[in-house]
Amino acid sequence: GPPPGADSYLNVPAILSAIEITDADAVHPGYGFLAENAAFAEICANYGVRFIGPSSEAIRLMGDKIEARRAVQKVKVPVVPGSDGAVVEEEEGLRVAKEIGFPVIVKAAAGGGGRGMKIVHSPASFINAFLTAQSEALSAFGVPDVYIEKYFDIARHIEVQVMGDRHGNVIHLGDRDCSIQRRHQKLIEESPAPALPARVRNRLWKAAVDAAVGVNYDSVGTVEFLYVPDGEFHFLEMNTRIQVEHTVTEMVTGIDIVREQIRIADGKKLRYAQKDVPLRGHAIEVRINAEDPETFLPFPGPIQTCIFPGG
Repeated sequence: GPPPGADSYLNVPAILSAIEITDADAVHPGYGFLAENAAFAEICANYGVRFIGPSSEAIRLMGDKIEARRAVQKVKVPVVPGSDGAVVEEEEGLRVAKEIGFPVIVKAAAGGGGRGMKIVHSPASFINAFLTAQSEALSAFGVPDVYIEKYFDIARHIEVQVMGDRHGNVIHLGDRDCSIQRRHQKLIEESPAPALPARVRNRLWKAAVDAAVGVNYDSVGTVEFLYVPDGEFHFLEMNTRIQVEHTVTEMVTGIDIVREQIRIADGKKLRYAQKDVPLRGHAIEVRINAEDPETFLPFPGPIQTCIFPGG
């Protein structure tokens, strides 16, 4: 299809036509677009085509941030203190925020990528932020549902790569630190996460595997946590897809994660037990963003000049 995503990567009829023309038997949805779209996964199943990703049930459950919190709490994974479900009215939201204690963060239940997300430091600015988050959530995701969590001014964003098959096996492939972000978008990712106590690291790994087992996860995915200065960590969300930064994990484990994802979709068992996963060395990924150098707003287009830093 043409360049706009809605006319190409999000154009389900065009994708199905391409499948039929090429006689393809599987679809890999990539990083974004339809990668976490439960309806598309169901369409593929009904069409007799393998969706290279988790089940539509897992996508739907973990894609709803409120239901995801409830699911992992059932298997004793700690979550960020927050509202028990969606908050509809701004006055109710203000009451909940006061109970949690400011600062808080208002998040879209179906959110991602920083959309429908507002940090609030005081009661005076809460209602405006709450209504704005609802509006952004409705515009971006089609539903205005939001929930409220405690916001930690000082915290690290640690995520764990997990891998599960359709035979009940789940393992982790270590962790990544994705704390350096701008506008809730990751800029630098590294594996393993530096300066993380071994005790905490082992608990993170176990929590990530427990979360995946708890939802019968059967693909590759990422369980994200907040690690706060008091030594505790809290579940943030699960990305039910391959992530851009999966390559740093490939570097330290030597495991081709995309290849394993395809094998899992084909019904094969994991080739690795947990004890067989090597964790060697250190890898860092730095993202390059096309932005206006003065406003830092997105500025896509043809690259005219590129000068890489030396050293």
